[in-house]
Amino acid sequence: MKLELFSYWRSSASWRVRLALRLKNLPYATVPVHLLKAGGEQFAPEYRAISPEALVPSLRDEAWSLSQSLAICDYLEAVYPERPLLPAQPRRAAEVRSFCALIACDIHPLNNLRVLRYLSDEIKLSDEQKSAWYRHWIGTGFTALEARLANRATPFAFGPEPGLAECFLIPQLYNARRYDCALEAYPALTEIDARCATLPAFVAAHPDQQIDCPHA
Repeated sequence: MKLELFSYWRSSASWRVRLALRLKNLPYATVPVHLLKAGGEQFAPEYRAISPEALVPSLRDEAWSLSQSLAICDYLEAVYPERPLLPAQPRRAAEVRSFCALIACDIHPLNNLRVLRYLSDEIKLSDEQKSAWYRHWIGTGFTALEARLANRATPFAFGPEPGLAECFLIPQLYNARRYDCALEAYPALTEIDARCATLPAFVAAHPDQQIDCPHA
């Protein structure tokens, strides 16, 4: 088995998959795709052959490849079921997928690099206006995430161990801090983040630990 992850060190979508791979203890090789260098390596024809949408991450398993972090995590869960990231009960598993989709489909797309670039380059928003946009959508999404965890009785989002929910939550909290979003209103989210911070899988998957991190 040789898994290859096409990734950018600070991409939160790539980070989700790194966490899933680490929590499942699956060996993989990182193939860096620099999102800023030379206008963005994700637009190169060689990478578009793997990801026509020109986004990271993509996962290659032998000669077969797949893009989109949600789909990649579902694939890993199905093909490598050891160390599961989802609860066994269908309803609980659906709750986790819904939590992850709120991040991947509702929060992140409105705040990712290409959207922020469009706001600056095409709509001509100032940096202050762009940050206000970012914080608005973080607040809307995080309020919903916090409400979903309000009555939890476990140390992590949906169980006694971190799973797929944490793979999606932790990178989004990192992004929020980069934009100085206030997080005091989300004690459940930040408590889970603090619990994950020292776990080996989360330490290894952190952007600062990636081979393409300029500060490494």
